[in-house]
Parts: sequence; structure tokens; C-alpha cells
Amino acid sequence: MQLNMQIGMDKNTLVLPSFLRLVMSVLLLSVLWIGSVSAGPVETFKFKDEATKLRFQILSKELRCPKCQNQNLADSNAKIAVDLRKNLYNLLQEGKTDQEIIDFMVYRYGDFVLYRPQLKKQTYILWFGPIVVILGFALSVIFVLRKRSKGKANELALSSKEQANLDDILNKK
Repeated sequence: MQLNMQIGMDKNTLVLPSFLRLVMSVLLLSVLWIGSVSAGPVETFKFKDEATKLRFQILSKELRCPKCQNQNLADSNAKIAVDLRKNLYNLLQEGKTDQEIIDFMVYRYGDFVLYRPQLKKQTYILWFGPIVVILGFALSVIFVLRKRSKGKANELALSSKEQANLDDILNKK
């Protein structure tokens, strides 16, 4: 009996260290994984006044990163976005207006850098394309429904011979 208890204790002592090893392994891997996550460098720009700082924040949120799919300059950590933020800062320090900065960015990187493209010949399809598609769909639905209702009206209309037969049947009663 004493031998069985001793063996049972040995099993428990074997289970406990293997469980501790598993827990320690998971903790070690999670620490290594968390340590491998890296954040981009934080840029600190010094502005001459709050208005310039606010303009910088607004413009960096309005301009899109040319490399990223759908991120603005403020949210992107791509190298090109870092460079564009520096360019934006320098242009603001030179006293450029918002429109001059936007024109410079569009000239250099195209309309893609704008979340809201300017209204011009090249961007008419972006502005009016969805409206044209919706109107075309609505007109085609109206056309189909009218055609269908005319077809049903023709089906329901009686010929003169059928109308005469109907009148005879109704008059006999």
C-alpha cells in the first residue's frame, strides 16, 4: 500500500513539472513575440504656433500615402509617408497655403494622394459615375415595369367579339 502511494506521488510530481514547462514555454514565446513587435519612430515637429500645428494635422489626415492602399499620411509608417510628412512640415514652415501644398502634392504624386479628388475633366467619372449608374438602373427598372404593365393591360383587354359574347351572357340572366 505504501508502495502504491509512493508511485502515485511520483506520477503527480512528473505531471506538475511538465505542466510548468508548458506554461513557462507559452510565457517565454509570448514575451518574445511581444518583444518582436516594433513601432515606427515617432516624429516630433516643432511648430511656430497652434494654427500651423492644426493645419499640419488636418493636411496629414487629408492626404493619402502613395504607397499604402487606404491610409493617410498621419497613420502610415511607410518611408514615403515619413518623407511626405517632412515635406509637409517644411512647406508649412515656408508659409505655403493649404492649396499650394495640395497642388504641390498632386503635381508630384497625382490625384491619388487626395481622398476627395478635385473636380476636373479627368475626375468627372469619379464624381458623376455613381450617379449615372444609379439613374441608368432606375430608368431601366421604370422602363421594364411600364412595358410589363402595358403587356398585362393588353392581356386583360377584351376584343369586340369577346365583349359581345360577355354582354350576351350577362343579358341572358
